[in-house]
Amino acid sequence: MTLTKITPAEARARIAEGAALVDIRAADEHARSHIPGALNAPLGTAFNLGDAPAVIYHCRSGMRTDANAAQLAAASPCEAYLLEGGIEAWRQAGLPVITDAKAPLEIMRQVQITAGLLVLLGVIGALTVTPWLIGLSAFVGAGLTFAGLTGWCGMAKLLALMPWNRRAAA
Repeated sequence: MTLTKITPAEARARIAEGAALVDIRAADEHARSHIPGALNAPLGTAFNLGDAPAVIYHCRSGMRTDANAAQLAAASPCEAYLLEGGIEAWRQAGLPVITDAKAPLEIMRQVQITAGLLVLLGVIGALTVTPWLIGLSAFVGAGLTFAGLTGWCGMAKLLALMPWNRRAAA
């Protein structure tokens, strides 16, 4: 079963008719910005649509929903659609998006920033201090390769434990 792509305007109309909007991004991405009323159900998690006549899946840009369309179609108990262009297209259409600027950056963005800085420091250190510091860049490269091959990222696990990524007790 293939899923039909719909524009933000079409999605808004279907939502008004009772369709459920499901954000397939990770919880940290959803916390930083989301479409009002969207249910957060990262890929592979179970969710309950209640009696919604249809479901509209979205991600940030539409690439993740496109790449996982077969899995999303199989998980859909009713008529299902993909929001073309994701939350970015929704925002560009002038539709409301809730943004929490105080929420931490998404973990994968933190990994990219940290890994990039460590590689840069390793190269600069190897050129200016001691050639042995190139090992830092090699270590980070090996870690990223391991993460890509296995799906387990030690740097992401470590960053998730940092104080800025912990929710304050309410």
